[in-house]
Amino acid sequence: MARHQLRFRMRISDGDVVAIGPGKVALLEAIAATGSITAAAQAMEMSYRRAWLLLAELNCSLREPAVASVQGGRRGGGSGLTDTGRRLVTLYRQIEDEAAVACASDIRSLMDMLAR
Repeated sequence: MARHQLRFRMRISDGDVVAIGPGKVALLEAIAATGSITAAAQAMEMSYRRAWLLLAELNCSLREPAVASVQGGRRGGGSGLTDTGRRLVTLYRQIEDEAAVACASDIRSLMDMLAR
C-alpha cells in the first residue's frame, strides 16, 4: 500500500470566508446520506453548532440555499440538499476528478520525488 496520498483541497474564498471548500462539501454529502444535520454532524464528529454555522455560511455565499430543512412532525424533522446543493456537490467532485486526470503526469512526477 502506498504511503503517500494526494488529495485536492479546492477552496473558493470570499475575503476571509471559505464560501465553498472540502469540509462544506463533505458536510453536504453527509446530509444527503443521513437526511439530517444532526446525524451528519455526528458522522463527521463535529458539533451540531459547527455544522449549522458552516451551512449558514455556505447558504449566505450562494444565490440559492444548498440545504433545506423540514420542521418536525409525526416522523420528526429532517434536512436535505436542494437542487443547488446537489449541483454544488456534483460540480465540486467533477472538478476534482477532471483536475486529477489533467494533471496526472505532473502528479506522478511530483509523487516520484517523495521518499519511499
